Amino acid sequence: MMLQEFKVTIEQFGGIERQIRVCLPCDYSDRQDHYPVLYMHDGQNLFNDEDASYGVSWGLADYLKRSKAPLIIVGIDCNHEGFERFNEYAPWENPTVGPELLKCEGVYGGKGAAYIEFILHTLKPLIDEKYRTKTDETLMAGSSMGGLISTYAACRYPHVFSRVASLSSAYWFNQNEIESLIEESDLMSIKRFYMDVGTEEDTSKVDAAHYIRSSEEVYEVFKKKNVDLKFELIQGGKHHESAWRERMPEIIDYLMK
Repeated sequence: MMLQEFKVTIEQFGGIERQIRVCLPCDYSDRQDHYPVLYMHDGQNLFNDEDASYGVSWGLADYLKRSKAPLIIVGIDCNHEGFERFNEYAPWENPTVGPELLKCEGVYGGKGAAYIEFILHTLKPLIDEKYRTKTDETLMAGSSMGGLISTYAACRYPHVFSRVASLSSAYWFNQNEIESLIEESDLMSIKRFYMDVGTEEDTSKVDAAHYIRSSEEVYEVFKKKNVDLKFELIQGGKHHESAWRERMPEIIDYLMK
């Protein structure tokens, strides 16, 4: 069975359980090879349309089957309760996004560091024990807030998450902090970093111009770090799983070459 699902306890969030989805290469059971692992956020949206929040998935199970890519993909479901997805995928708190964007009082974000600690110290050792992995070939990818937290992981642990993709990123949530972290981080261990933004990224809260400007500013900081970096401005690209589904095969090719 290519797709396996189980729950893991997140001690960093007080012991709550979270659904994990693991998609194995189509030849996994026929061989004894070890495989790189790609960790991704919003796991419910990655593999099957019927599980996806908005009815369309990234189609990554079909991609693995079709491409025969030698890769294990691990999806971590997001927390849909209230604004917990914002909280868990933002490394730093944002005091203005609540009243200005969400129309709710309060400070949001700030749990991102604990979330990455969970992946690093709980989930990755579990996956490495349970499956035949190449423990030193670990990738990460995500979109929107998932792009922000993936970039944070690359900066904090570049020796672990050395091939990273950040699609349609919500850098604006922690703009100054993520730029400062990139500037001050030693990124020599990063082998590939991909980032993109679409020209039609409009969401109900943030318009495309804001997304584009936010990503371009991060790219300008990254360019100074002398890493293998690719930045794409996607003409007509929307803020939606169907757009990311279309781009992901080429992105994975780039990350793994």
